Amino acid sequence: MTSNTNDLTDRLRRRLESERREIEELTASELEGLGENSRRGAKNALGTIERDTEEDAGRMRALLPRAWLRLLTFGPSLWLGIFGGSWATMRWLWTRIPARTETATELAFDIEEARRTLAKMEVDVWRIELLKIEGEQAVVLSAGTLDKPRWIWRGRPTAKRSRE
Repeated sequence: MTSNTNDLTDRLRRRLESERREIEELTASELEGLGENSRRGAKNALGTIERDTEEDAGRMRALLPRAWLRLLTFGPSLWLGIFGGSWATMRWLWTRIPARTETATELAFDIEEARRTLAKMEVDVWRIELLKIEGEQAVVLSAGTLDKPRWIWRGRPTAKRSRE
């Protein structure tokens, strides 16, 4: 019986050993396949990334000259616009300032002429003033308006107002 048990134990041990080796070989084989698939997937992903990166870099290289071209077009255009606008404004002001100066001179001359006319009118026109003299209302006329005035106040003929 012991030999039978020992035989059975040996057989069982060998069988377990053989199954373990078979499982290990299958596992190793599957792991190798899985590793190969992972490498292939990583290689494909890396290729795609490199291709996309190269395409993007190519597009950027194509955009860069256009961006510089836009800057080289926009910058001088802006400068030309500012320069031209400033020049036009200065020309306009250059023509307006003498016109304004002439207008100011003409206005000053007109004002002086109006003052002279007003001074002459004050001399020529009768100056009449309404005053209270010694508590009574009186009308003071300009000199030379009455031939024989009844009252004179400060060298000017005066007429007293009646209370009625």
